[in-house]
Amino acid sequence: MRRKGGKAKAASPLLRRRPRSSPIIQVAAGLIVREGRYLIARRKAGTHLGGLWEFPGGKREPGESLEDCLHRELREELGIDVTPPVHFRVIRHEYPEKTVELHFFRCSVMRGEALALDCEEIRWVMPGELPDYAFPPADHPLIEALQDL
Repeated sequence: MRRKGGKAKAASPLLRRRPRSSPIIQVAAGLIVREGRYLIARRKAGTHLGGLWEFPGGKREPGESLEDCLHRELREELGIDVTPPVHFRVIRHEYPEKTVELHFFRCSVMRGEALALDCEEIRWVMPGELPDYAFPPADHPLIEALQDL
């Protein structure tokens, strides 16, 4: 469209293309409790958020339920089987490169002894000790919630 004077009208800012939203990665994470302590794991160096602590779990595979994902990931990462997971909370967090939707489940070890098979190390910590560990930003609301229980 041309205006008087032959100049083209600038496109409306509302018509400009918005950047595509980042993909949403669904993650199942275990709030594994033993004698009042939670199991946390340190992410391997060289991975996304490497060196930070997390509640163990991982990405959901296509066609997999979140509960099945949690069972699979905990076997792979820690060598344990857990009790049926009970849904606790969902947290969605946007990182620059992706969005994660973290589904936290309460459970306890049913079989096996937790070992750091696919992480740097593991620790059993009291809820009041969690702020002493460096966690990814997405986990901070959960850590605050666990302080209030």
